[in-house]
Amino acid sequence: MIASKQPETGSSRSTTATSGAQRATERKPWKKKTPIEVVLDQINRLRDHVAEQEEALKQAKRQLQKLDEARKVLEAS
Repeated sequence: MIASKQPETGSSRSTTATSGAQRATERKPWKKKTPIEVVLDQINRLRDHVAEQEEALKQAKRQLQKLDEARKVLEAS
């Protein structure tokens, strides 16, 4: 005897179709950029990234300075 599978016709497809339709309405429409706009976007993203990294470096330097001071106190005693 051959076991027959019951195909799942609507349950999984309707869920993905619904979520796909919701995603399509939430997304911005695609706008083709000129090469100049692409380069300017890259520059701005890189500038933002560098600013974030500089801030992280400042915080790390402050933390290192505090730990160095704590080490001096511990070594003195």
